[in-house]
Amino acid sequence: MISPSTVLVLGALAKSASAAMASTFTAPAAAPTDQSPFYVGANNGTITNSPTVTGKVFDRFIQIWLENTDFASAASQAVFQNLSTQGITLSSYYGVTHTSEPNYLAAGGGDFWGLYDDDFEAVPNNISTIVDLLDQKSISWSAYQENMPTDGYGGYNYTNQADGYTYYVRKHNPLIIYDSVSQNTTRTGRIRNFNDFAVDLGNNSLSQWVFVTPNLRNDGHDTDVAYAAEWLNYWLVPLLEDPNFNTDRTLILLTFDENETYTINNQVYSILLGGIIPAALKNTTDSTFYTHYSTLTTVEANWDLGNLGRQDTNKTVNNVFSFVASETNYTNNNLTGSGIPFLNLTTTIPGPLNPQYYVPYLAPTNGTGGGSGPTFFAPNVNMSLNTGDAPAPVNLTAAGTSGASEVRVTMGLLGAAVMGAAMMAYI
Repeated sequence: MISPSTVLVLGALAKSASAAMASTFTAPAAAPTDQSPFYVGANNGTITNSPTVTGKVFDRFIQIWLENTDFASAASQAVFQNLSTQGITLSSYYGVTHTSEPNYLAAGGGDFWGLYDDDFEAVPNNISTIVDLLDQKSISWSAYQENMPTDGYGGYNYTNQADGYTYYVRKHNPLIIYDSVSQNTTRTGRIRNFNDFAVDLGNNSLSQWVFVTPNLRNDGHDTDVAYAAEWLNYWLVPLLEDPNFNTDRTLILLTFDENETYTINNQVYSILLGGIIPAALKNTTDSTFYTHYSTLTTVEANWDLGNLGRQDTNKTVNNVFSFVASETNYTNNNLTGSGIPFLNLTTTIPGPLNPQYYVPYLAPTNGTGGGSGPTFFAPNVNMSLNTGDAPAPVNLTAAGTSGASEVRVTMGLLGAAVMGAAMMAYI
């Protein structure tokens, strides 16, 4: 098993090597509204959405995630400074752990299940996601993944044949990692590529909940924040002026999955943008403590949804964005400074994806999230295994097993469906 200190060293070396290979940003098309052969996947026609469900504050929520950047590094870039004048800078927004993949898992399903690496994962189909809550109220949703070869693609990554570069990775596609989405063909059709985005945008058919992942260069992962800034100037800045993207009822979150320096707490530069931002709040700073779980509770509060019974019901980490909380009568905690929990404790969190502190998947905890609706329980969840009677964590490696990470890799090679079936035994 690789030690946490070794992970830090390897992570730093990988980042340095990728940054050294950084090249000048090249636009894939004349505008983000255009299709491009560079995106690989052909468009699959305009997405079909249910009628708009009016929210208490906003009617559309768009998340755009970038990669692995310390707060100060992003703050030094002109594009972030300029965008901050148009919105609300969230000065106390945090990723929830390291590495990348568990942060994306958290944003999709309200937990990262103890994961601390970027292996092939397939979370069992009786583990719920934000999709279940949205579908309950017929709120349309979609995700757009740059350079994904086909809609709903479930592979570990994809290397473009034209230049031999791996632009797309599964670990940055939060919903596809959950079998409740990836094993449902209706749902996988809503995880789309950037050529689909161009068509959907042109036809004014974007969904109400949208998750956007740039490719490994444009998000800064294989390059640096300056490269990601160039992509933002190409892609996001003009779209803010496009009424098909940014209506007067649209809320946009621009954020990062995690910071780059694992030895400090996991603060990331984040901005709230969009037509819904009140004029009086533009070019302001909100110092409320937020995490990626806040994206769930803010959506729950806005549409008065139920909850997942995961960290979206944990009052320490689930604050709703303040201007939404004030309109929905949600009470945030007042954590500041030393009261903010450490969110960089890589490898130490128990869960079914942590071989050092393994516990099986547990049933959701009945609680209250951002909205007043009840906790969502999938029909095939075993309610007898919950936090009240959970077994103590087991170190699978010390016990002489092959290790959960190796098991997960093997299962990944066999396919997500096999892994999902195997893990079902623990639920």
